[in-house]
Amino acid sequence: MVSATRPTALVIAHGAGKSMSSRFITFFHVEMARRGFLTVKFNFPYMEPRWRLVRTPNPKQVLVGCYRRVLDEVRSQHSPEKIVIGGLSMGAAVASHTVADKPGRSDVDGLFYFSYPIHRPGKPEELGAKHLFQISKPMLFVSGTRDANAQPEQLKDLISKLGPKARLHLVEGGDRSFNVRKGRAVYFKTLDRTATVLEDWVKTQVSQ
Repeated sequence: MVSATRPTALVIAHGAGKSMSSRFITFFHVEMARRGFLTVKFNFPYMEPRWRLVRTPNPKQVLVGCYRRVLDEVRSQHSPEKIVIGGLSMGAAVASHTVADKPGRSDVDGLFYFSYPIHRPGKPEELGAKHLFQISKPMLFVSGTRDANAQPEQLKDLISKLGPKARLHLVEGGDRSFNVRKGRAVYFKTLDRTATVLEDWVKTQVSQ
């Protein structure tokens, strides 16, 4: 018999340059589990071979396919009450395509984006965000105000156009990893506050 108190699953994907073992991903993996969530992290295929000195991200279809296989495994093995997916930078973008490229995907209840790269690399005037309008699920954007790939004013404008399904939390002075450059203790306090933002959003906007 399945318990009525099945935990909500949070799936978090790494960014382009570091694996699931990075300090950032590991913090949220451990902290959100401590707060009562079923947390899942994973590596995209290009991060697995240990002998590669240069690791180039796989094509989009490979990354999205990998994320979907992870979701299938989470659903089949754990049967969580809710599944909320997201990631850091590239991982956030892949999570969004996992749903946007298959609108109405029923096994995803919300999406969280850490440092979503809304600007095309080197072309801040070009927004890589059109597919986000295909997503009807609740979305949380968390971004540092010093993130070169998500200028605050353009990000605020995007959130406004996405409507009430989208929420924004800005980390004042934070870079792509939310580091405000005031020392280790302050950095981990910033991450802890971000974890609280994520927890509150899931509880109020997803787990209703």
